[in-house]
Amino acid sequence: MTFQSSFMVVAPLDVNRIEELKSLLAAMNREPGVVDPQNALIPFGKLEELHFARIVILDDQTLDDITTAYGLPRVDYPLQFVFLADFDGDVDSFRRKLIAVARNGLEQMFSFCTDFKPGTDIDHWMRQHEYRPATMYNNWVGRTMQQIREENVLRQAVQARLLQNGSEFQKSSPEEIRRVARDFVTQEVNSQRLKLTPLGKPPLSWRISNLLNLIFVPVLLIILSPLILIYLPIFAIQLRRREKRDMELAPRPNAEWVQRLAQLEDHDVTNQFTAMGSLKPGLFRRWTLVTLLWLVEYTTRHVYTRGHLARVPSIHFARWVFIDDKKRLVFFSNYDGSLESYMDDFINKVAFGLNVVFSNGIGYPTTNWLFFQGAKDEQKFKYFIRRHELPTEVWYNGHSGLTNFDLLRNARIRSGLEQQSMTNAEAIQWLQLL
Repeated sequence: MTFQSSFMVVAPLDVNRIEELKSLLAAMNREPGVVDPQNALIPFGKLEELHFARIVILDDQTLDDITTAYGLPRVDYPLQFVFLADFDGDVDSFRRKLIAVARNGLEQMFSFCTDFKPGTDIDHWMRQHEYRPATMYNNWVGRTMQQIREENVLRQAVQARLLQNGSEFQKSSPEEIRRVARDFVTQEVNSQRLKLTPLGKPPLSWRISNLLNLIFVPVLLIILSPLILIYLPIFAIQLRRREKRDMELAPRPNAEWVQRLAQLEDHDVTNQFTAMGSLKPGLFRRWTLVTLLWLVEYTTRHVYTRGHLARVPSIHFARWVFIDDKKRLVFFSNYDGSLESYMDDFINKVAFGLNVVFSNGIGYPTTNWLFFQGAKDEQKFKYFIRRHELPTEVWYNGHSGLTNFDLLRNARIRSGLEQQSMTNAEAIQWLQLL
């Protein structure tokens, strides 16, 4: 099994060339929100191990909020260019392949960054500007693009075989039908008309690293538990005092802004989401969020690795990334369905999780003891999210048209075909997948 990796390049932009850059990025799309996989700059379709990629200009529309909420002067952060990708295999190998496939396009894009000069070593420059996520989430660890493609072709082939002459199965039991499908697949694989690469184990180095992390975090928390218990009441008092005085900033977002964002959405069964904002001033909120995301990272690494983030199944990949000395946070997500249904899913199922992270941002709807209220004020929360959302200039989905549900169904179809035998009840359930 190949593990998944990601990278994220962040670099300051030349403010005098922003419109020129936007025009260049727009040329990568067939239409707003729909990338051309074979575009001239970065032909994403040639990168077979690539799940998702996006290019975003970080232009925060809420920088005045710190003045409104706290009377502090606005900080004019530089506009920044972001290029990120989620893929199979290790980062260094993928970066080298990306450069081999799209060197000229990368040079054109990066030339809009203030410190990229002609002749710059692209590989070295990208590594210098790489930002690691505070928390990374992958819906199904180890499910590769190769597996996704092969299992989707497998499903289509089996469906075609069983529908080809349905009358031949009128007197067959469910298990007999499954066996016909199994024999058919075996023949197709043997004749090389179908390919099913064996599913392996992740590399030993990855498993060792994961095991050490699995053990280290609980041990560290146990060692620190006396200090945590002493500080907990103090933390609660500090938290509640701030919650009572922090200002909400969740007005209805500008209609033109919402329309611009909406033009980039719902072109496929899967969507992208990018949002950013400033943390509430002071070390208390900053280190609260650092600690909480560190704990969330533990769960996404060891608990939520098979199809769900808490009770939400729609997210493919997501990440939370600190920038500007941990004074701002950027969130990126690839999810199934519409933004409205995506937000409703979180509000109804894990509102406390939204509160734990995003309540540390300026203007978030008022929380109560960190976990309560906040996102439960649905309208304010949705206004808050739209105000902080950014347009994603370029977005690539390596398995367009397939939701997480589809990927899981296809994997179960394959698993069912690999079983030697089933009961009729089990075979009925398997047939229902088709």
